[in-house]
Amino acid sequence: MDQDVTLVLLAAGASSRMRGADKLLETVSDEPLLRLMARRAAKAGPLRVVLPQGHSARRAVLDGIEAEIVETAPGGTMSDSLAAGVAGLTGPVLIVLADMPEVTAHDLHLLIALSRQAPNAILRAAGQDGTAGNPVLFPADLLAELGKIRGDKGARGVLKNHAGRVHLVPLPGDHAVIDLDTPEDWAAWRNSL
Repeated sequence: MDQDVTLVLLAAGASSRMRGADKLLETVSDEPLLRLMARRAAKAGPLRVVLPQGHSARRAVLDGIEAEIVETAPGGTMSDSLAAGVAGLTGPVLIVLADMPEVTAHDLHLLIALSRQAPNAILRAAGQDGTAGNPVLFPADLLAELGKIRGDKGARGVLKNHAGRVHLVPLPGDHAVIDLDTPEDWAAWRNSL
């Protein structure tokens, strides 16, 4: 029997390049980005959200969204968030970054549907030009490896170690490659809408 894909929304970053603002609480379509991304992810399947411990503002914007919330220690790395996100899971995971406002529920559904056709493939979203991006769907056999990575490199090492299993999935426009880390990124993105 196929196991459901668990969507793991990584939202534990410090927003350090935002110079005091929290990028995940920036407003997109009249709601905080984190809430928007969690709503989209929850439409696609079971959702687990990784937050930093004690971040009540981020937790509050998730109120009413069906999701399991796990926490990491403040100041943790992307790898710490990833390890917390996959801990205890046994099925495939779709790793979604919370700072990518153009990733839609449809994009997430597409990756999950394709994983049913190619259950051993690592499905990595890409720009229309083939530029590798996010989200990334990992089969269940890679959970242990994802849980052991360290440092602030995310899953790059796992992707490199299993390059032959990676299949790029082009998403519309820049959905897979737009992430907003600085006030300038936000201003440029809003001006482009």
